[in-house]
Amino acid sequence: MLKKLVLSILIAAALAACGVQTPTAVPTASEKPLVHVKLPMGYIPNVQFAPFYVAVEKGYFKDAGIDVQFDYSSETDGVALVGANTLQLGIASGDQVLLARAKGLPVVYVMAWYQKYPVSVISLPEQNIHAPFDLKGQKIGLPGLYGASYVGLRALLYTAGLRESDVTLDSIGYNQVEAFTTKKDPVIVGYTANEPVILTQKGYPLNELRVSDYFKLASNGIITNEKTIQQNPELVRSFVAAVLNGLQDTINDRDAAFEISKKYATDLGKTDGTTQQQVLGTSIELWRAPVLGYSDPAAWDNMQKVLLDMKMYTTALDLTKAFSNDFLPK
Repeated sequence: MLKKLVLSILIAAALAACGVQTPTAVPTASEKPLVHVKLPMGYIPNVQFAPFYVAVEKGYFKDAGIDVQFDYSSETDGVALVGANTLQLGIASGDQVLLARAKGLPVVYVMAWYQKYPVSVISLPEQNIHAPFDLKGQKIGLPGLYGASYVGLRALLYTAGLRESDVTLDSIGYNQVEAFTTKKDPVIVGYTANEPVILTQKGYPLNELRVSDYFKLASNGIITNEKTIQQNPELVRSFVAAVLNGLQDTINDRDAAFEISKKYATDLGKTDGTTQQQVLGTSIELWRAPVLGYSDPAAWDNMQKVLLDMKMYTTALDLTKAFSNDFLPK
């Protein structure tokens, strides 16, 4: 044994002296360093982010060469960071994309996660609100004069030919359920997969107007920036593909996605499971599409009309630069 060991050492030394090197294994794709992506989510850990959690657990991000870190900071902060190229990717709604571009931030929307705008107006049945025009003269509680709830409400008023002056708006923060159940505000604005689900599960009768039933608007999706598109389009394409795989799996198997989400949204195991299951089920209704991820130009045109009507900016933007379907799988 000792003789064999000595012989091996002598052979290796001789090869090195002759300039012959032993071959080095080429790393496989899975062994290559992963690209770290810090992803601003715009909200707290929640079952509504199930497609992203599924994409991690199923290895879709890793297979795409990406190590994703979920950052639950505000949507506006995320948009600003992506616009400044401090971060490469994020989650944002269509209205935030257009508002950012109106301020000169070169953000680009590259995948439509939500196909339906996720905002609803909820009212007590005795208010007799069955269509957007019925909102005239009503007192309406909403978080404030900002964000998706405000934009969604203004979109409904727009479809009915109503102005903001035709209603009374009550800024109540994120206390819509309490305002509704105490009848402080008999009409509230909330997220389709949140307040209406919670109130229904609690047994409160209500009428619901979904913005998406009356107007198609650009909703939540994946954003990047022009520099990342120019310098690293493959990162954008790979990231979108991973999210789409997680999204499809969530739609296909809601129960499995719910169980995976418990690892990330830890309160799921402590809250009403039936309600949270329905939150996910309603969310899936808003995500479904013949082609997942596709951005409808009409939705962007409608969004711009509403924002201009709201005077959120005054000069129409070139919408072809605001969104792209080029990063969807061919």
